[in-house]
This record gives sequence, structure tokens and C-alpha cells, in this order.
Amino acid sequence: MSNKEPLQPADKVSTGLAGLDEVLDRLRIGDNVVWRVSDLEDYRRFVLPFLNAAADAGRQIIYLRFGEHPPIIEEHDAVRTIKIDALGGFESFTSRVWHLIEQHGRGAFYVCDSLSELLNAWATDAMVGNFFRVICPFLFELDTVAWFALHPDRHSRMTLDRIRETTQVMIDVHRHGDNVQIHPIKAWRRQSPTMFLPHREENGRFQPITDSSDATRLQASLEREHLHRQPLLDYWDRLFQDASRALSEQDENGIAELQTQVLQVLISRDPQILELARRYLSLEDLLGIRSRLVGSGSIGGKATGMLIARDILQKEEPALWQHYLEPHDSSYLGTDAYYAFLVHNGLWSAIMRQRSEAGYLAEAPALQEAILAGQFPDEIRPELERLLDHYGQYPILVRSSSLQEDGFGNAFAGKYESVFLVNQGSPEDRLASLEDAIRQVYASSMSEDALHYRKQRGLDQREEPMALLIQRVNGRFHGRYYLPDAAGVGVSRNTFAWDSNMDPKAGMVRLVMGLGTRAVDRIEGDHACVMALDHPLRQPFRNQDESYRFSQHLVDLLDLQDGALDTRPLSQVLESAVELPMSHLAEVDREATNRAERIGLQGPVWRLTFRPLVQQGAFIKRLSCLLKTLEAGYRHPVDVEFTLHLDQDGDPSFNLVQCRPLATVGETGPVNLPDNIPGKNLLFRTEGHFMGGNINLTLNRVIRVDAGIYSQLSTSERFEVARLVGEQVRSTHAPTLLIGPGRWGTSSPELGVPVRFSDIAGVAALVEVSENAGHMVPDLSYGSHFFQDLVETGIAFAALFPEADQCRYSPDILGESPEIGTRSTAPAAAVRVYDVGNRPLQLRGDVVRQQLACFFAD
Repeated sequence: MSNKEPLQPADKVSTGLAGLDEVLDRLRIGDNVVWRVSDLEDYRRFVLPFLNAAADAGRQIIYLRFGEHPPIIEEHDAVRTIKIDALGGFESFTSRVWHLIEQHGRGAFYVCDSLSELLNAWATDAMVGNFFRVICPFLFELDTVAWFALHPDRHSRMTLDRIRETTQVMIDVHRHGDNVQIHPIKAWRRQSPTMFLPHREENGRFQPITDSSDATRLQASLEREHLHRQPLLDYWDRLFQDASRALSEQDENGIAELQTQVLQVLISRDPQILELARRYLSLEDLLGIRSRLVGSGSIGGKATGMLIARDILQKEEPALWQHYLEPHDSSYLGTDAYYAFLVHNGLWSAIMRQRSEAGYLAEAPALQEAILAGQFPDEIRPELERLLDHYGQYPILVRSSSLQEDGFGNAFAGKYESVFLVNQGSPEDRLASLEDAIRQVYASSMSEDALHYRKQRGLDQREEPMALLIQRVNGRFHGRYYLPDAAGVGVSRNTFAWDSNMDPKAGMVRLVMGLGTRAVDRIEGDHACVMALDHPLRQPFRNQDESYRFSQHLVDLLDLQDGALDTRPLSQVLESAVELPMSHLAEVDREATNRAERIGLQGPVWRLTFRPLVQQGAFIKRLSCLLKTLEAGYRHPVDVEFTLHLDQDGDPSFNLVQCRPLATVGETGPVNLPDNIPGKNLLFRTEGHFMGGNINLTLNRVIRVDAGIYSQLSTSERFEVARLVGEQVRSTHAPTLLIGPGRWGTSSPELGVPVRFSDIAGVAALVEVSENAGHMVPDLSYGSHFFQDLVETGIAFAALFPEADQCRYSPDILGESPEIGTRSTAPAAAVRVYDVGNRPLQLRGDVVRQQLACFFAD
């Protein structure tokens, strides 16, 4: 920090050259000075006099060194050089510079490397302009003077205009042999009759060229020099122009080199993703992606996963997937558009406050509101209009595709928004709806769940710009409704097998009719169909009645009339959507049909068991092939989302909408699970219905929600129970077992305890119990976003059905629970906490035998 008193804006500063001071009427405190040069030597020769003058005046001088060119300042006693790595991306670089300026405070002077060097790190020219639009006002605000250089031929007209608009002083330097001329383009709040004329240097003075004939000859000579230079194209555009030329000329070396360059700026810099993309995304594929991209920058993890997966299928099994994989019809909004949105709306200072330790959660709500109220840069809106022209009035889905999303180890499953648009109405209305959806997804990057997830995984200081994946919703129009025939989540490893004959390597599917939202979420009050792909008809139910009871009864769809995503009872949907392929997806419940007919209702009554799809067609065989092929391509288990389109014979085609590496809990090796555990020592034992591979945990603490008390509570009291549970989980680092009725993490308190996942992420094992009190039943949520959170966090999971013969549950062996604060409230009485550190519980699961037990070892 400078110990000088803050300087007044009227104070003048020398450039170090008397002649230049005369031309510009000196510099002002707050000036950002941009030198547009064709040779950095012409910038360097003006820098040294400025440094000497600043040093003589006792100024604090910082040289920001980030370019690959030779240093602008070699050695200077008065200058502190700070090296900054620009390769980390726009956000990390801009944040670092921001914090340095903040640290050095008012009155510091800065000399920077050429802004054009940032193109080598970022590739996208627009971000150079955005960096300047963020940093220049901050420097001005802190009464600094800062010098920058750039090569105008390397930047687009839009970037040059934005820098000119933002800076206070801009000077062009032209050289013809030893003849040097300067041409002030902008000098904020100062003027003279000759200030903005070209000036010829003569013996340390700069004489304006006042003869129009001389000026014309000078301009003509400059134009001749520029005649053979490239036109003013964005660096990004030039890269793809070079890629097109290499392909047309079949330049093998050029193709390989450009593929590497484009992958790094369009796809990812993550080594694992890059290695995978290099094997499957050709330069021609990358040009195809570019043609569907709005703006510039990376397309993000979700879009990358979808595209790589499609290429794996097409290249490894072309005979099958050329026929049964529907072409994608996706568009992308690049990461640069997200940053441009933030900069355009003046939100960078808010971003910096939110990135601090104190502001990480505290500043997020205000930032969310500001994003939702933001406006789009002028250059983005026409591209969004063209995107909507392409989709016509088909519904579209606007999905998050952040930089780190769907990568190896970080799925971000369900942490960011996806927004369905019915896409009906006038072009103006549809554009307004699309912009609202984009803002909503952008704002979700500041949601509490997303921020907690990033913090827990050590990603809170990593760059995480939001790209968008925009997809045509696969489906058909059925009167006022629009929906696909079916949708699902497929996983290539089934570690939630409920039968010892099931092979985990065969995979599993979670299948629903209608939109896939019911496949990826824990369905409130309803059930998806879960199938092991090696035994698809072997369901975890005791009888047909139970199979019908735990089947899907509600359908997610788009209501074109109401203009929204909606959930409707299947019976209601069938009243107007008579062409739905029910005979291929469901079975007739004859007993329920007879009952309905007796009271005058039209039949039949359908039950969504999906057995006809399995028995009549090639669905299981094709899905198994899809998962095995993708797992081989990824060299890692995978998790995919898809929709199904059935022809008139029920033959399925797949539309693959997402693919990511599957989070897996590693096996611990053989587990010694005693066969004869005394009843007085056994907390629970079950066959199947657990997840986490082989489990061998020692537990020192148990938190249990008493179902009998919980079922009598009001809704507000149940939310208080959720708060108390979170408080107890966070109060210790002891390995903890969490047991509760129904579904943990539900948004419907009547179905279970409505905790947020971030509240319970610190437990070692999570157990859901089917309780008669309140009819709260666990959800076999393998493949859902909730499941993804469990396995990423390494939490073992089990579902207990005490009414079943193969399950025993004896919570009474835990004894009495000590008080949590006061027992004067019913919610506190429902939360039982047991410290078993002196006599730890053992939780052991044998994935081969499909046996799980929790017991005291003595």
C-alpha cells in the first residue's frame, strides 16, 4: 500500500518525454494508456522515460509480466516485477490482476505486457476486451496510471472498439524505416486543435502533420504496408479458418496440430478429457461443433460428454448405431458468453467479493439476483434469434454445461439448473423466454447447493465458467402435451444389485415414461422402473401387487397450453394422448380394469412395468451394447441419460443426451461377515438393497430419526428435524451412521426427512428404513442425482424393508439416546443420537453374497 495521501483527479503526470507531454497536455491520474504498435520495440522505447519520471516522483511502479515476448522492462531499481500465468484462463488471470491492484492500493503505477499475448493463452479475442473492461475502471477508481500495448492487426474490430471506449488514452505508433510517427486516437477530457493529428518525431519533439498533402501520403504508405496483412479477424475465427484450410488441402501435419489447438480452446484442458477427445473428435467434428456455437470459448463438460459418447458409438459400432442412434440437434453457448454477460452487467466486483472466504456464501444471493436481472450484450442476441429460427416451435431444453461438469471425479449432478421451454408464441416472446432460461442457468452457479458441492470437493477457487447446452427435446406432439415415449438413466456398473445372481458389470437402467426428469431425480410420491440388465424381469418386489404399487403413476411432460413443464397422472394423460405406445411400455391391470368398468370408468388401467419393452424388442440388448461400448471407449464405467423413440412395432431408437464417467465406490477387498450374529448385537441385516461395493466400516456414532415420533409431527416440525440432523452431522468428525424413515433428502416431508445433501455429506453411511408409521418407503434411487452425490462423497447406502423375510432391524439395541439440548420440543425428541465410540458398530457388506450387516462385534 502506498503511504502517500490519495491524489486528486486533476493532478497531472509526466510521460517522461517533454515533447509527448506537450502533445497530450501530460497524463492525468487515473489514465489507462493503450499503445497500439506493430513492433513492441516502439512500446518499449516510450516505457523507459515514463519509468524514470515516475521513479523520480517517488511512485510505486509494478510491472505485470504475463507475455511470452521478451520483457518490456529488463532491470529497473524502482520497478517491482510480478509474473502472472495467463494459461489458467480468463477468470483466474483477471482475478489475480484484480487482487494485485487491490493489494497495492491507490496511486500505484503499472506497466503491462502486450494485451495481444493473452490470445496465446485464451485463443478468444473477445475475452481480451472483457479483461480490459474489468481492469481499466478499477485502475481508474484507485487513482493509478497504467500502460498497455497491443498489436491492432491481431484483434477484431469489436475488441479494438471496446478497448478504445474503455480507456482514457489511446495512441497509435507507426514506423516507416527510421521514421516514427505517433497518432493520438483518444485523450479523455483534453483537447487542442492539433492533438489528434499524426505527429512526426524530430529531435525529441513531436510535430503535428498539419499539411493535408503530407497526411494523405502518410496514410497511403500505411495502407500499402497493410495491404498484405490479414484482415481484422478475431483470433478465434482465424484459428477455425486455418482448420478449414488444412482440411480442404488434406494437410496431415496441419490437421494434427490444429486438432490439438482447437481441442484445448473448444473442449477442455483437462488431461483425461483431452486424451479421450483426441481419440474420438476429429478436426472435422470440431468444425461441426463450431458451426453450432453461439459466441466463443469452451462448450463445457456436459456438451463434451454427449458429443464424445455419440462419436464412440458411431465409430466403434457403426452398423448398429447408424440406424438406432438419432442424430443430435444441439447448440452451444460458449463460456466466453458467460463472462461477457458478467462484464456487460458490471458484475465483476461482485464476483470478486463472492470469491473471498468471507463472501463465498454471503455474497451469492445478491449476485444471483443481479444475474437474473442482467441484460445480454448486443452481439449475443442476434445469434440467439438465429438459434431459435433453427428450432422453429419445437420445445427446447437449456442445460448447464460448466467447465468442470461431468468430468472424471466431478459430476455436479443436479447442482445446476436445466430449463425446459415449450418454445411457443411470437419470435419476440420465444427470445424473451430463452434469455430468461439462460439467466436462470447462469444464476444457478451461485446456488447454495452448487457452492457447497464445490467447497466440499476443493473446487471453490477453480475457474468454473458456465457454458450452455441447448437441445431440441426429443418427443412427439400429443394435442396439448409434448413428451418422449420413454427416457432413462443407464449405468454400466450395477453396484446396487439386489440378487446374488446379478453381475454388477452387466449394468442397470432406471426407466420412466415421458421426460427423463423422473429418471434423474428422486421422484416424490412415485417410482421409476429399475432393471438389472442381465436380469431385467427380476424385480425387487414380492408379488405383482407390490410391483404395481411401486411403479410409475405420474408422467412428466410439457404442457403446450400452459407453457410449462408439468406432472400429470398417467390416466389423465391417456385421455387426450391416445397415440401413446402403451402396449409397448405397460401392462393392463385386469383386476383394476374390471373394478373401473364396474363403476362406469373407461379402461383399460395400464401399469408402467416396461415388461413388453423387454420381452418384445431389442431394448435390453441395444442398451447393454451402448453401455459396454461407451465404457470401453471411456476406459471407465459410465452413466448416460437417453430418450427412447419407438416405431409402430415398438422397435426402439436412442437419443443420447448425456454421458459422464460414473462415480464408483472402490471395493475394499474380501469382507469377513459373520454368519451367526447374536440378536442382542445386531442392529440390522439385509440381503441386497445396499450400495458401495464391499463395505468395511467402523462407526462411532449413530443419528436416528424415530419414525413413530416423526410421523406425528407437522410439516414445519419435520423441517426442524432436518435442521437438527444437519446440526448434529456437522458437530463432529466421528464416523457416523445416519438412519431415518423413508427417503433422505426428499422435498416432501411426508415421504422422509427433507435435509439438503450438503447437510448430511459428512456421514459415513446412510440408511433409509421402510416404516409402517407414516407409510414412508425408501427409494431405490440408483442412477439418480442423489445417488451420484452419495458415491462421489464415498457414503455407503442401504435401504431396509423390515417387513421382508430377508431383513432384520432392531433399533432398540442402541439403548436410550441422551438429550439434544432440550427435549421440550417434539422435533428434538425425534432425533436420537448415540455415541458408541467405546463400543463401535461394524458395518460390513459382501457384494458377492449380497449380504449387509451392522452389529456390535463383541
